[in-house]
Amino acid sequence: MAAEKQLLGKRVAILATDGVERVELLEPRKALDEAGARTVVVSPKTGKIKGWEHGQWGDDILVDQSLESVRADDFDALLLPGGVMNPDRLRQSENAVQFVRSFFDAGKPVAAICHAPWMLVEAVVVAGRTLTSWPSLRTDIRNAGGEWVDREVVTDEGLVTSRKPDDIPAFNRKMIEEFAEGLHEPQPTSVRLERSADLRIDPR
Repeated sequence: MAAEKQLLGKRVAILATDGVERVELLEPRKALDEAGARTVVVSPKTGKIKGWEHGQWGDDILVDQSLESVRADDFDALLLPGGVMNPDRLRQSENAVQFVRSFFDAGKPVAAICHAPWMLVEAVVVAGRTLTSWPSLRTDIRNAGGEWVDREVVTDEGLVTSRKPDDIPAFNRKMIEEFAEGLHEPQPTSVRLERSADLRIDPR
């Protein structure tokens, strides 16, 4: 199969809401579509969400399916675009947090860029993992048990992370590679919670 169609037949959820950084949704989505994937914008909202672009509101983005109408079982992989407001709003939705957590429970690949790893912290899935993000999330990730590194793209057992829009080309390449690889070893919620609990024990 041609490399550019290595995701043919795969369904990818793109979880987003108002304030999503447009380029971090649209450019990875374009790469996924060109690789043969069927991409679906999923949101707690219906209709349209407000995009953020160059420090101000940009064009709206159409929502394909509401969060309430889908499950992680419906998809092969998950893309989490950034933008400060977008993940900050999503992490206040238990349905959105559980949706993200379900991909890790099933060992399905996930890609998150910029501020999107806030959702990974909220879903309690970063303990024991190495990842990157927008630099201001570094302390949150470390406090949640993750190892934060300053690289344009990081992969860890099916999790792909990048720091910012400038990293999108490298992010897209690794995302497609991991999504094509498919399932990884599931990390049950009980194991993640145990790791996180261990971090709260004062070794002194």
